[in-house]
Amino acid sequence: MASWCFPDIFSWIQNLPPISLWKTNSMSMCICSSSSTSPSLNLHITKNIRSSSLSFSITAKFNLSISLWVSKPMIIDPKLYSQSKFLDEESIYFLVTNFIEDVLKYGSNKSCTSLIKIPQLNPMLSNIKDIFNLVIFTLSLLICIYEAPIDIRSTSLNSLKSHLTSCPMRGASKSFMLHLGSNLEETWMRSINLGITNWIMELQSKSSYHRTLKSPSPLFSYAISSYGLWKVQLYCPVIAMDDENPSNPSADERLNLSLNYHQLDGVLQFNYKVVIQEKWVSVMVNIDNIRCDIIRLITENLMKERGVGAEEKYFPSRISLHITPTIQTNVMSLSVSKSTENQKIDIEKERNIEGTFETTNPFLGLKVGYGETTTTSIKPWKFEQSVYGYSEILNWFLHDSTDGREVVSSKPSKMAMINPKSWFKDRYTSAHRPFTRQGGVIFAGDEYGDKAWWKVDKSVVGKTMEWEIRGWIWLTYWPNKHKTFYTGTRRLEFRETVHLKIV
Repeated sequence: MASWCFPDIFSWIQNLPPISLWKTNSMSMCICSSSSTSPSLNLHITKNIRSSSLSFSITAKFNLSISLWVSKPMIIDPKLYSQSKFLDEESIYFLVTNFIEDVLKYGSNKSCTSLIKIPQLNPMLSNIKDIFNLVIFTLSLLICIYEAPIDIRSTSLNSLKSHLTSCPMRGASKSFMLHLGSNLEETWMRSINLGITNWIMELQSKSSYHRTLKSPSPLFSYAISSYGLWKVQLYCPVIAMDDENPSNPSADERLNLSLNYHQLDGVLQFNYKVVIQEKWVSVMVNIDNIRCDIIRLITENLMKERGVGAEEKYFPSRISLHITPTIQTNVMSLSVSKSTENQKIDIEKERNIEGTFETTNPFLGLKVGYGETTTTSIKPWKFEQSVYGYSEILNWFLHDSTDGREVVSSKPSKMAMINPKSWFKDRYTSAHRPFTRQGGVIFAGDEYGDKAWWKVDKSVVGKTMEWEIRGWIWLTYWPNKHKTFYTGTRRLEFRETVHLKIV
C-alpha cells in the first residue's frame, strides 16, 4: 500500500467534461487500491436525468460494486452543461458541507452542533483543493471503519491513514480547523477519534499480543502564531497513547471500555513579547493557559450499559513542556523567573519531664520524654521551571496527598484502593479535588504566569525566528468508584513549531 499514489479528487472532478458530453450516466475513479486486481474503494458521480440532479457515492468494487455511502442529490445547474470547471463555488460549498455533516454524524453527540453553522469555504483559498480532498478522504476513512467489507477494510484503512497524516494533508487540516471554528473542530475530532478507537479495539480483539500493538493513528496537533500568542492544539484517543506499563495485567472488559472510549484534548497557550533594547533584543514568553481535558467519545448511557460509567477514566498526572529556539547562533542567554522550591516547614516541639521519688530509694529517678512533630502543607500539583541549554522546561507533577509521592511514578496500596476515603476516590466530586469537575486541569497565568527571557543579538531584528514547543502528557488511572486493583499510566509526546518575527 505504501506505493499507492493518492488521487487528486478535486482536480479530477473539476476537469470532468460538461455533462452534455458524458457518454454514460456516471463517472468513476479509484480512491485507493493495493493493486489493479484487488478490491478497491471508488468514487462515483451519477447523473439522474429525471430529477436533473447529481449524486456522489463511495463504493467497494469487487466483481460487483457495493454501495457504502451516497451524498444528498445536488441539483444540476444549467451551467454544468457548458462551463469549463465542473463545480462552481456554490456546488463546492454544497459538497463540502455534505461531507462534513456526514463525518459529524458518526460522532456520539449529534445535538451539540445544531446551532453552529458550517462556514462557507472561500474559493480563493490557495489550498482549497487540499481541504476538499482532506474532507472526502476523512469521510472515506470513517466509511471504511463502519461500512466496508472486511476484505477491503484493512488495506484501505492503512492506506487512508498514511495519506491523512502526510505533510500536505496536515497543512490542509490546520487551515480546515481554523475555518471550522473551535466548537465544530471539537465535534469533528470526536467523530474521527471515536472511529479510530473502534478500529483499534477491533484490532486488539483479534490479536493475542494486543497489549503491544502500535496504534494505527498518531495524535493530531497543530500550532498557530499570531497577535502575541503561541497556541498548540492537540487531540489523541486515549487508546492510541503509549502504555507506560505494558506488562501490567489487563483491566476487566467493562472497565477497559470505559477507559478506552475517551480522548485527550490539550490546549497550550503562551504569550510572547519582543523588546528591542539598545544593544540586544529581549524575547519574553509566559504561560497564558495550559488545559488538558479527558473527553468521553460515546454516550453516558452506553458507558453505563457496556462499561462501568463515565467517571472511570484516566486523569492528568504529569505535564512536561520544552520551549526552544531552533537556531541558537544569535542567542546569548536564557533567564527564568521561578526559583527552586524553598518550602516553609513548621516544626512543633513537645517536651515531657516525669519525676518519681521513693522513700526506700536514695536516688531521685527522672524520666524525660521529648517529641518533635513536623507539619507542612503541599499543593496537589507541584510546578517547576528549569533550563537546559537554551530550552525553557516547564513541569507539573501531581502528588499523592497522603504520602506526597509523585502519582505518575507510584502505585497506591491495595488498602488505599479499597478505602472509600482515599483522595482519589470520588475524585471528580470532592471539594478538594485536584481536577475540574469534568476531570481535566487548567494551569493559567494567575498562578503559573512565570516568564522566561531570551537575550538575543540585535542582528536578528527584521528576521523571523523559529521555536519548537515539545511536550509530554501523562494520564494515570487509579480506581474511582469501580472496585478493582487495576492501575495504569499512558503517555503522549508531541512536537510543533511556531514562529516569531523580531520587529
